[in-house]
Amino acid sequence: MNFSIVAERPLENYKKCDISLILLSILLWGIGIFTLYVCSGNYGMRAFNDSLYFVKRQLISSCLGFMLFVVFATFSMETIKRFLPLMVVIALLLSIMTFIPGIGIEVNGARRWIRLGFMTFQPSEMVKFVIVLYLANYFEKQARITDAFDKTVFPAVVVCFVMVSSIALQSDLSTSVFVSALAILLFIASGSKIFWLLPVMSIIVPLCALFVFLEPYRLNRIIGFLDQDSYLQTLNYQTYAARRAICAGGFWGQGLGSGLSRINSIPEVQSDYIFAGWAESMGYFGVLIYFALLALFAWRGLHCALTAKSRFASIAAFGFIVSIVAQSVINVAVVGGVIPTTGIPLPFFSSGGSSILFTLAICGFLVNASRNEIGPNDDIEMEEIIYE
Repeated sequence: MNFSIVAERPLENYKKCDISLILLSILLWGIGIFTLYVCSGNYGMRAFNDSLYFVKRQLISSCLGFMLFVVFATFSMETIKRFLPLMVVIALLLSIMTFIPGIGIEVNGARRWIRLGFMTFQPSEMVKFVIVLYLANYFEKQARITDAFDKTVFPAVVVCFVMVSSIALQSDLSTSVFVSALAILLFIASGSKIFWLLPVMSIIVPLCALFVFLEPYRLNRIIGFLDQDSYLQTLNYQTYAARRAICAGGFWGQGLGSGLSRINSIPEVQSDYIFAGWAESMGYFGVLIYFALLALFAWRGLHCALTAKSRFASIAAFGFIVSIVAQSVINVAVVGGVIPTTGIPLPFFSSGGSSILFTLAICGFLVNASRNEIGPNDDIEMEEIIYE
């Protein structure tokens, strides 16, 4: 049984873009910059003698990100698809460059970054972005094939395997697992046959387990998660400190001054644990505000995905909104100690130029997709689910 949540539609009758998506994107970005300012000042002064070090770097990356926002919001879907092969090649080449001495940067045995002039770049963030566009384009082409015998998912599976492997070899297991799950979800959502999934999973799952046991720090994360009360000053110190900061925020938060001591006790708080800084400064009320904004962002993004006339725009918008929301939920769950520690950043918040670059590019694409929705005068019925 094959099913699809999107419909094939010709591109016609453009409408104005979804202003709420633009406002929500800017608002989430602004909250992220504010939180980074609150959290990173002390560490920036200690490490770089500049309390605004991380904020400045994030603003520079944001300027480049807003350029990508404009590009993906204004270029036609056909133009984006024409440049897609080049984007795939560039993403894979940049991933390979992480292993080149002098270009790739090794931190704690992981080679996830490369030097690009005055900045560093994390290729896995581009792979995460490009793989959604690639699959959306591939599924659109497959939908145009009328003969069932000519339809195949093999090329897409191979490309996904290569892309995921390029991330896994960088010792970035959490991102490779996330990208794999995202790709599988897109296969299912597009209505593609997934007979290949069981044999592939029978290989991937043991490999993931092997990767966990081969790296002591990954195994320690599992041990620390299973026994959280026994390693409060060692394996679980970050989670313990994050929980203290969240609890200290109370309902209304500690503001910008009095709560900084607990925020600064969290190692690398400006990165994956930045949500603890937002929770302490703004309290549970701020946490509720964040999730309300994230829910609104998800709603508008899913609306674009379900009403887009272009199958490419529909599938890509669905993949992108799932990517941002899933990363956000996973990161908050890690900060709260609900799941083991991962390297998944918090979109719009976590310090990191590559993350904010492609988060804003995603927002631009969603705005573009919102211009291709079914209008009130379109004489077309929307097929929500198609069974074959």
